[in-house]
Amino acid sequence: MSRPSYRSAIVGTGGIAAVHAQAVAASGGRARLVAAVDVDLDRATAFATAFATAWQAPRVFASLTELLREEQVDLVHLCTPPLLHAPLALECLEAGVTVLVEKPPTLSLAELDTLAEAESRSAAHVATVFQHRFGPGADRLRRMLAAGDLGRPLVATCLTQWYRDDAYFEVPWRGTWASEGGGPTMGHGIHQFDLLFSVLGRWREVTGLAARQARGTETEDVSMAMVTFDSGAVASVVNSVLSPRETSALRFDFERATVELEHLYGYTDADWTVTPAPGCEDVLKRWSAEPRVTGSSGHHGQLAAVLDALDRGEAPPVTTADARLTMEFVAALYASAFTGERVTRGQITAGSPFARRMDGTGAPWEGTDR
Repeated sequence: MSRPSYRSAIVGTGGIAAVHAQAVAASGGRARLVAAVDVDLDRATAFATAFATAWQAPRVFASLTELLREEQVDLVHLCTPPLLHAPLALECLEAGVTVLVEKPPTLSLAELDTLAEAESRSAAHVATVFQHRFGPGADRLRRMLAAGDLGRPLVATCLTQWYRDDAYFEVPWRGTWASEGGGPTMGHGIHQFDLLFSVLGRWREVTGLAARQARGTETEDVSMAMVTFDSGAVASVVNSVLSPRETSALRFDFERATVELEHLYGYTDADWTVTPAPGCEDVLKRWSAEPRVTGSSGHHGQLAAVLDALDRGEAPPVTTADARLTMEFVAALYASAFTGERVTRGQITAGSPFARRMDGTGAPWEGTDR
């Protein structure tokens, strides 16, 4: 029996939209790009032309409202600036259309909870793009941990040390709390620590630090956190856009092995290394016995998982509940950094200023010039 082909639309045709279109094109016909939406119709038209096939050129619309009124779609890829994620995702849910939202899914926990409540009343779903969960090696690591092959998780480090110059932040919506929701914690490191959480599970407590060191932004340009997990494991997390030698790195120290991943914006099977503890060489044999997976982490892997879930009639990954654990960590890091207190999971309730905005009571550098 042949699988269905899902009619997809991309809303917001900036840089990341091309990655989504490429993932659709690589789906082997399981998804088809039928529409592109942008307030700049010329840009939408150029995008649609670039991703037209021999059989079809995507239709162009100036708004999501117009798209949902005039075109039948099964899946919306939401690629707009973060400020628009929540209202546009709500519009999709109200129309009964499943939406795949670029990170961060919303600007705040309150917005995410509103989305989750709306999702509970809809036949459609919201999934957040955290594509590194779906890269080669990640499933192997999670399976081996669940099977007990690695022993208990003990220590981890999670580094996102990237470089963004002043020109990067000249785009009006970047580097502001109101439009982007935060700095590298929200927009850059979130990829790596979401992968960290997908392996180590629920975090319990955060002690955070955030600073504005060099960039002329409202938000931080570097943050750090010390994290404890329900399992008892401890981790350090660094998020930076000030690091000329760029790297994305995760290290997990288990009882029976160290497992490491280093890459930049996407990883392959070859980017993982396993160092067994003395007397635990079977861990390396077990890791090496798994079939090698070709390709790299990216949107194509998550889109395939989304389409698989739609085939089964299930909520696609990453669900709002999954995304909330990651978003709550972001809010907790900011709350700890700006109040000087440790923050536990569940402490940021609906009435907290850090639930309504990630900067909560305000960044300590507000009102100072850079």
